[in-house]
Amino acid sequence: MASFVAQSVLKLFLVISMFQISLAGRKLSEVVQDQPQLLTYHNGPLLSGKITVNLIWYGNFKPSERAIVSDFVTSLSSTAPPRNNQPSVAQWWKTTDKYYHLTSKKSSLSLSLERQILDENYSLGKSLKNKQIVELASKGDKKNAINVVLTASDVAVEGFCMSRCGTHGSALGSTSGHIKANKYSKFAYIWVGNSQTQCPGQCAWPFHQPIYGPQTAPMIAPNNNVGLDGMVINLASLFAGTVTNPFGNGYYQGQAEAPLEASSACPGIYGKGAYPGYAGNLLVDATSGASYNAIGDNGRKYLLPAMYDPSTSSCSTLV
Repeated sequence: MASFVAQSVLKLFLVISMFQISLAGRKLSEVVQDQPQLLTYHNGPLLSGKITVNLIWYGNFKPSERAIVSDFVTSLSSTAPPRNNQPSVAQWWKTTDKYYHLTSKKSSLSLSLERQILDENYSLGKSLKNKQIVELASKGDKKNAINVVLTASDVAVEGFCMSRCGTHGSALGSTSGHIKANKYSKFAYIWVGNSQTQCPGQCAWPFHQPIYGPQTAPMIAPNNNVGLDGMVINLASLFAGTVTNPFGNGYYQGQAEAPLEASSACPGIYGKGAYPGYAGNLLVDATSGASYNAIGDNGRKYLLPAMYDPSTSSCSTLV
């Protein structure tokens, strides 16, 4: 369990934890650190084998908005060659392979998009508690799966915008399969909220003016959607934490109740030269002026956070 706690320099990134429900969260304060913390392996399982990703859409999302996220998920395991030698989402994701090479089992992971479940009628209302996030996540497969709950901009979630932008955790699932923790069989889940109308300065930076810290001009979102492009940033970070620390005893640094994980160990960094209030030297679309650092399926552009590279003990960026 973890969450990104707000600090004075720049709020974006945090990790909050809820024992056996929420392991780690995308927090509100992103503070660039000169020296990343070393991540320690705590001898627990990583997600391995063939894992499906199920997207549970809660509330009103346009088909074009759902495509931004689904294209990102399929891009993680894409085998298509990079376009014009530009960095790809799959290239960013390959850094997670290095965590598997360090464990004694030397297992591997393969992700694929499975189902998309729509709950457009707000079956649980527009104000959700943590237990209701788990209830929604349970609508997806409970064996060899990561179930991702995405809440619309008009849905309030416990802790959202106050201490976190999203979270990941695990819940009891199938009695068989690759996802296991100790004696209990669990499935992994992620929750990310659309912050566009509630707290874009906290959860969609650098595409919106930050509430705290240096006031640099916001960057143009690569998919022209501040809320969804911000969700992809948070989802990317939580995917990395989910596969490398799914049950709170994988790779992390610090206290188990508030760990720094594969991406949260590198807060506020998206390109080389990053410093508080500045995301780094990024690629810029010549037509739209949008900032990005990765190409995904269907030629879609994304901005992805730095990831801790265990082979170099440093934060790795695509650009």
